[in-house]
Amino acid sequence: MMKRTILAPLLILLGAYLLFNQGGMISTGSIFATFWPTLFVIPLGLFFHWMYFSMVGRKGVGLLIPGGILLTAGIVSQIASLFDNWGTMWPGFILAVAAGLFEFYWFGSRNKWMLIPINILTVLSLLFFVVFSIGPVLSYLSIVQPLIAILLVLGGAWLILGQKKHG
Repeated sequence: MMKRTILAPLLILLGAYLLFNQGGMISTGSIFATFWPTLFVIPLGLFFHWMYFSMVGRKGVGLLIPGGILLTAGIVSQIASLFDNWGTMWPGFILAVAAGLFEFYWFGSRNKWMLIPINILTVLSLLFFVVFSIGPVLSYLSIVQPLIAILLVLGGAWLILGQKKHG
């Protein structure tokens, strides 16, 4: 059972990588360079969660902080590594700290003061995601800018010419 749980996601990721990397160079180094978060960081985060949920329970709630941080940072790193967009994904590391603290809050004593740093880090992370995503969105819009301009002109002309006069 445990082998299938670990092997299945690895086979899916490797198959997706091979599917999307057609014609590219495939070597042990390139696979390691692409999937290091899945091989090392995410399993360590899952290990901390497994320790909390299966072994120590409520006595070891502090295990969820590094578990949440490592799991979220691993997912962020894997996405950034697959799509080579580190410049956009780096705020996910701030979100990783918020995720670890939120798990500590949720499964711990629910100290309401924990929500202050959790919310600050989450909002800061989302703000940076938005700010650093604007550049790629604007560069995409520059490609479709003539189409948007034509639609705006046609919309304005329709509003002027298409109105029925009531009188």
